[in-house]
Amino acid sequence: MFNFSIARLPRVEFGSGGLKKVPDIIAGYGSRTLLVTGAQSFINTGHWQFFIDQLHQRSISWQHCKIAEEPSPLLVDRLVKTYRNGEFDVVVGIGGGSALDAAKAIAGLLKVQRTVMDFLEGVGPELPYEGPAVPFIAVPTTAGTGSEATKNAVLSVQGESGFKKSFRHEKLVAEYAIVDPDLLTSCPQRVIAANGMDALTQLLESFVSTKSNVLTDALAISGLHAVRDALIPLFQKSGNIQEHQERMAYAALLSGITLAQVGLGSVHGLASPLGAFYPIPHGVVCGTLVASATRMNIHSMLMREPNNKALVKYLQVAEIFCQKRFTSSQEAFDALINLLFEWTNELLLPRLSFFGLQEGALDKIIANCRGSSMKTNPIVLSDSEIRQILLDRL
Repeated sequence: MFNFSIARLPRVEFGSGGLKKVPDIIAGYGSRTLLVTGAQSFINTGHWQFFIDQLHQRSISWQHCKIAEEPSPLLVDRLVKTYRNGEFDVVVGIGGGSALDAAKAIAGLLKVQRTVMDFLEGVGPELPYEGPAVPFIAVPTTAGTGSEATKNAVLSVQGESGFKKSFRHEKLVAEYAIVDPDLLTSCPQRVIAANGMDALTQLLESFVSTKSNVLTDALAISGLHAVRDALIPLFQKSGNIQEHQERMAYAALLSGITLAQVGLGSVHGLASPLGAFYPIPHGVVCGTLVASATRMNIHSMLMREPNNKALVKYLQVAEIFCQKRFTSSQEAFDALINLLFEWTNELLLPRLSFFGLQEGALDKIIANCRGSSMKTNPIVLSDSEIRQILLDRL
């Protein structure tokens, strides 16, 4: 626990109104910037016009590209080709995980004469990335993926032969992560639900990861407290909305930091093939599977590894989420699992069959789920145990 290494992180500027700092930060790198945003949500707000006006006042020239869906290698290569001659001083990603991942990949490739396929993990030649990368500034407008704090850009190809893989290197880490909770105001309920459960899952999985350490545990615990207090009321639009937004933005940031340092678990292992073969948003996969996966992890450890230290951590999470002490470990485990299922239902997260997954296709999902995330799950799950996780939410 006290023998650990922490990889490079961005400089973090956190707080309401943080977007106002970005024009001056851009100017510190030069006068030419590429803006990468989502298709609509941010640019349809008053924040966008204010931001553009501030760039004009500083004589910063900009070009703009929109990311309408989870980015593919083909899209990234096409955008890099389009903007390669722009001689940009900085790339700014403003949006959800898809926009930030696309911006991160583009920044890493603008000065490199290669396709992104050359660098994707588990696909193609997996050449070492040497850069240089254009400086990248990340401004999340959702609270979930934590992409602002990670070194990987997740790219997807959907369909029967699809995949979901990462372009990953420390040179891709953002120079700045500007986390402005005010930008969450435009998020629809379904995005709050899915992204919030993504952050929860990342915090939980990194907390019980086989690579966890005392520092990441402290961050994960803090983030789990924030999710407990803010996710459901933010979804229900009750209470102090600004405070809920701040807590969820904070939780998402911490989830990105912890996953980048110590990895994830079975939910994210399954999210890769599910998101590749079916049109299931990443946060929905996390939200619909986290309760079932938690139940299976606990059950498997009790049966095969009763001394696994992750059981104590699940007990700790139960006490955090339920805000009580339990008379027995089993009572705590049951309470945690029941609460996670309650949140899944309350947040209206659909089952996997809603997206076309059928029982006959589970073998293919299982065969493709044992990537890097599954390797840090607190216990090695059998194929039959993974199948049961999926069947629970089919």
